[in-house]
Amino acid sequence: MKQIDGGVTAAKGFEAAGVEAGIKYQNRKDMAMIYSVVSCKAAGTFTTNVVKAAPVLWDKKIVETAPYVQAVIVNSGIANACTGRQGLDCCEEIADYTGKLLNIPASAVLVCSTGVIGMQLPVDKMTAGVEKLLNAKQSTLAAGLDAAKAIMTTDTVHKQIAVEVEIGGKTVTLGGMCKGSGMIHPNMCTMLGFVTTDANISKKMLQKAVSEDVVDSFNMISVDGDTSTNDTLLVMANGLAENEEIKEENEDYKAFCEALHFITTYLAKKMAGDGEGATALFETKVIGAKTKEDARVLAKSVICSSLTKAAIFGHDANWGRILCALGYSGVTFDPDNVDLYFESKSGKMHIFGNGVACDYSEEEATGILSDPEVTALVDMHMGDAEATAWGCDLSYDYVKINADYRS
Repeated sequence: MKQIDGGVTAAKGFEAAGVEAGIKYQNRKDMAMIYSVVSCKAAGTFTTNVVKAAPVLWDKKIVETAPYVQAVIVNSGIANACTGRQGLDCCEEIADYTGKLLNIPASAVLVCSTGVIGMQLPVDKMTAGVEKLLNAKQSTLAAGLDAAKAIMTTDTVHKQIAVEVEIGGKTVTLGGMCKGSGMIHPNMCTMLGFVTTDANISKKMLQKAVSEDVVDSFNMISVDGDTSTNDTLLVMANGLAENEEIKEENEDYKAFCEALHFITTYLAKKMAGDGEGATALFETKVIGAKTKEDARVLAKSVICSSLTKAAIFGHDANWGRILCALGYSGVTFDPDNVDLYFESKSGKMHIFGNGVACDYSEEEATGILSDPEVTALVDMHMGDAEATAWGCDLSYDYVKINADYRS
């Protein structure tokens, strides 16, 4: 497997576009399209929030029941959540309009939205935007980049990645893009994420791969502890790589899953590091846990701790906050048997062990915690299970950004 340039247009047969439609933002791209020249198998995971946006309801039904999909329309600025029957009608109108222009059924069109909750989407601007997207769509890397930029809301950077992997003697490509900066605490995936691939894989195995992957990728990140109404991850596979169809758990399936996990983990970390107001990516790796689930729970408890996140922002080696977060996670352990380390590109430091603080330099610890990527390594000494979670620090700007988000 090797990383290559690009995002959702890297795989064979995929086109994309990003245009300015004036949905909510002015003078910036705010609508995107992903399109496959042939039909695709589709898989997805969606928010566990009881309050689900209209596009989530639409896409969930399409992924579960439609024989194939071929296009995705995405808008930023307005979430189309808590919009009642009108919101659902909007999804259907956009899918139907797009389908007619592309000569595909409405059931082959997925629709996604992100932005402010409670506002109705302007259908006239959306349909005009669809026309612009169809005229602009291309298979170039630049077109994929335009799409990645168009789905951003409070994101400060676009997020995309692509890889190549050999499967069944054929070169298979996977590309992805996502957006997410606030309201990030997924219990399925990210706020909005899209992966395209030319792999030939059955719908059953594609869904299995996606559902199992998010447990250790998108489900292991948190920015603010808020699970969005719009969380969606969609994966489209058009089979143009012409590898033998993956129908079972074999070596080809394993290779595909490894490539998918590389994509999703990369994107998940990009989101965590781009949390609203964030100055640092904060990673917690738990090793030596009794079970995999214990490791996941412990790691995520630490990166979700507001006090710990604030300490990371202040470059303060306040390890007591990490021990506290481990302690209320719900996992039973002996605190006298835990080792805690801080690590970054500036070095690694043993900060806590045998139930007490280690003899360390506060100045050196501050130096380690001042880097843009910081890791807390926790050894539980209870088994061989491990897991990693990703979050970010908590800065003054987080409150500023969210205090006036609607305006």
